[in-house]
Amino acid sequence: MTIHRTVRTALQALRRNPMRALLTTLGIVIGVGAVIAMMEIGNGSSSAIKKSIASMGANTILILPGTAASGGVSFGSGSVMTLTPQDYEAILRECPSVSSAAPMVRARTQVVYGNRNWVPSAIAGTTPSFLEVRDWMDLSEGEVFSDRDVLNANKVCMLGQTLVRELFQGESPVGKEIRIKNVSFRVVGVLGAKGANMMGSDQDDILIAPWTTIKYRISGSTLTMTNQSSSTSETSSTVNTLSKLYPGSQQSLYPVKSEIQAADNPMPVRFTNIDQILTAAATSEEIPEAIEQITATLRERHRIRQDEAEDFTIRDMTEMTKTLSSTTKLMTNLLLCVALISLLVGGVGIMNIMLVSVTERTREIGLRMAVGARARDILRQFLVESVVLCLVGGGAGILLGHGGSQLVRLFLNWPVENSPGAIAAAVLVSAAVGIIFGYYPAWRASRLDPIEALRYE
Repeated sequence: MTIHRTVRTALQALRRNPMRALLTTLGIVIGVGAVIAMMEIGNGSSSAIKKSIASMGANTILILPGTAASGGVSFGSGSVMTLTPQDYEAILRECPSVSSAAPMVRARTQVVYGNRNWVPSAIAGTTPSFLEVRDWMDLSEGEVFSDRDVLNANKVCMLGQTLVRELFQGESPVGKEIRIKNVSFRVVGVLGAKGANMMGSDQDDILIAPWTTIKYRISGSTLTMTNQSSSTSETSSTVNTLSKLYPGSQQSLYPVKSEIQAADNPMPVRFTNIDQILTAAATSEEIPEAIEQITATLRERHRIRQDEAEDFTIRDMTEMTKTLSSTTKLMTNLLLCVALISLLVGGVGIMNIMLVSVTERTREIGLRMAVGARARDILRQFLVESVVLCLVGGGAGILLGHGGSQLVRLFLNWPVENSPGAIAAAVLVSAAVGIIFGYYPAWRASRLDPIEALRYE
């Protein structure tokens, strides 16, 4: 028998009892439908979890300046000034695995509005891309300061919810003037509430402004000399006034170098340094690759030879990444177990009905074998019947599962994400179930003795 004739014979056999065929496929329909619905709902939930953990900084990579040492004493990470704004631009330009980056200049001092004051946990000088790195694009009100504000060192800022509550006590801060070390800043926006991080620190207790403004007007440093034995410039404790042309503790335009600096660097290279660079990998899986690219870029820019130690430190959120990976793996394994159970139940139903069919059609099998049908023809026919039942049930299950997930999204407002891979896998699994669970009934039919089968009542 040819394949075409075998398929036609199998379809004719299935059409003899359509109700039985329908009930047989019902197990596969429910199994595949449950798999598709749970995969789409699970993918949506997994994406929501990934987004939630990413908003906490799971994809964040922190780049700090190097460590200075003198007389065998290390001054700790960030004690030597090696990072520049040009480094951050080079990372964005030359590291494909980095989706966004932002330079950081930090300060900690008092913020004053009217007769109220507050010392926020962080005063961050940065660029608008900081909000993209931290997934903080949703603002409570107002707008983000622009790149032109960074270029011109404009006195504008954005406030976190805690700072707004402590200083303004119910008023809208947008457009108001606050003072930081006697420098007036105009509030242009209010950040959305973010809450505490994994360590319990209040992320909303923050003020964000252009890094150039914080660097030159607040921290009191204009230019910095590169020196392996120097430490980071301390925040000036003096009050800036309009009588000083250049803010800061230095009275001259350029800092006067010490004797040690003159001996170590006869021709010092002056540059503007930043405290750190905050970057975000495109995905959590690309964090190791992003770290390698950042390391190669900074070593090349800082002219560090292969046998020399790096003058910067890179830190990633390993704990958050592990949490994300374990959560995603747990959901995947859970869905896989449910899928296996559902398809196993459907496969057992297929085997049961096919065994009943073989028993009922024993005389038919004996007659066909008596007129020349071989054992492989009988085996092929029953296998085709089983696979057709499973494929029809799989197709109906795909429609049922997709429709069910859309109803869940519509009525329960749960996140749902389409899964083309799950649909393709459902078709393949349906065919595999038909072959695996249909093989034994088909093999049993092919092994019947024609004489005994013709005598069967």
